[in-house]
Amino acid sequence: MIQHLIDQINSIEVTGISSVFKLLLSLLLGCCVGFERKRKGQTAGLRTFALISMGATLAMILSIYVPQEYLGLKNGDPGRIAAQVITGIGFLGAGAIIQGKGSVRGLTTAAGIWMVATIGLAVGVGLYLVAVIATALIIFILMFLEQIEHRLRLGGEMRIIRMKVPSVVTDMEPYRKCLKEYHVNLVDIYVDYDYSEPVTRLNLVTLSRETVDFIPLFAALQAIDRASSISLANQVTI
Repeated sequence: MIQHLIDQINSIEVTGISSVFKLLLSLLLGCCVGFERKRKGQTAGLRTFALISMGATLAMILSIYVPQEYLGLKNGDPGRIAAQVITGIGFLGAGAIIQGKGSVRGLTTAAGIWMVATIGLAVGVGLYLVAVIATALIIFILMFLEQIEHRLRLGGEMRIIRMKVPSVVTDMEPYRKCLKEYHVNLVDIYVDYDYSEPVTRLNLVTLSRETVDFIPLFAALQAIDRASSISLANQVTI
């Protein structure tokens, strides 16, 4: 009985038992990746990744089933429906990306969406071990490689520090030194002078780690030229 069930699951033909098993497996694998993304506060979570994985699996099942059942009637192509999954998943990936001036977020989630879709296709075609290993590798990349990046201090997060100074700022060196003391890298500076008031509006484009505490940094920046306001944003405004 058990051996018959295993044979049904591993059969190259599309059967009811094999189709249900594939959908359940893709549901589980999609949830594993979705759980990690939801844990990071991403909009795309368990339900999104599970539906993507199951949808890709069902598309692969249909790709195999149509030529299997109607090969005598039509010249079916097993890869035609599956190929459209790879093309169409780009729209979901684009929706996961939030783009602003100086900041792009959601690329990792978009890449995860694309990868989960291919995992669904792998399950649909019967590559169960490959699909499971690919899912494990995705979890490893999303969880452990991020920790390695933080330990090695690779990369950083782009932030824009907006300041309004009640004077005309002519020397930016004190700001550079202050940011450097707090381990914040100054990437670019946007300046807007209003000589009639006089007022200077600064947009300091910075690159910093997520662990940086901006509260004491703001106090240090405010003390340089007695700024009247300081805010943190992800896009430049002049």
